Amino acid sequence: MNPKKTGKKLTLKTVAIYFGYGLAILIIANIIESLFTNKKFRFDIAREYLFDPAVMTGVLWTLILTVVAMIIGVFLALLLSVSTFSDNSFLRNFAKFYIFFFRGTPIYTQLVFWGLFPVLYPRLTLGIPLTSVEFFSISTADILTVVASAIIGLGLNEAAYLSEIFRAGLESVDRGQKEAGLGVGLSNMQVMWGIVLPQAMRVIIPPTGNETISMLKTTSLVMAVPFTADLTYTTNSIANSLFLPIPLLIVACFWYLLITSILMVLQWRLEKHFGRGIVSVMT
Repeated sequence: MNPKKTGKKLTLKTVAIYFGYGLAILIIANIIESLFTNKKFRFDIAREYLFDPAVMTGVLWTLILTVVAMIIGVFLALLLSVSTFSDNSFLRNFAKFYIFFFRGTPIYTQLVFWGLFPVLYPRLTLGIPLTSVEFFSISTADILTVVASAIIGLGLNEAAYLSEIFRAGLESVDRGQKEAGLGVGLSNMQVMWGIVLPQAMRVIIPPTGNETISMLKTTSLVMAVPFTADLTYTTNSIANSLFLPIPLLIVACFWYLLITSILMVLQWRLEKHFGRGIVSVMT
């Protein structure tokens, strides 16, 4: 009998794998070296402006835009997703058109439109058409400020995407659950909020968390309104005044990464919370 070979056979695949590892390590080492030796990054300027009051104000406004726009988006998305299942053809078709329009046009274009809305309609008036009778009239610029325009633009756009996420979550719940709830005398509203939605959350939470993180970064486009207090615009303004764009880009990246990391942790905890029932059933 031939003795068993204890050594591993060196194949072309193994050589390729180790070559890939070595190449990756070499590239990473070169990148790290460049970060410490390339003076053009100007990390000293980045450290100086990292906690600058203007930058911190930009961080605050970015968080405000993200939170308020997501609240509007979630509320409207719930209404839209429920409307898509409605027996009322008007509500069902309106929801479909809303989703089609806001998903089919760029968010930047929508934000520009909301910024120009006071130009299109200087005054908002409620009255009888084709007559001079007016019950209510107010200057559009007084209520649709740049902050309101940015929040409305972000929130309405987000609602279209979230509604599809909610619709998929609602469809993931077995139809028998709804029928059982109706069978014991619960109303459609009680079944939706007490039975269907809690079970749909395990499907809804992960993509909604991703949309929240995406919204944080989408706030960088509000200069289209133009809103000039967010983090991206603030760091760009400082960079233009110093003629040093790179260090201020590093500052913006730092804060976006920090906030995104916190949001990812919160998303993970929510997924773990709503997934406990599924895990316990599987085990």
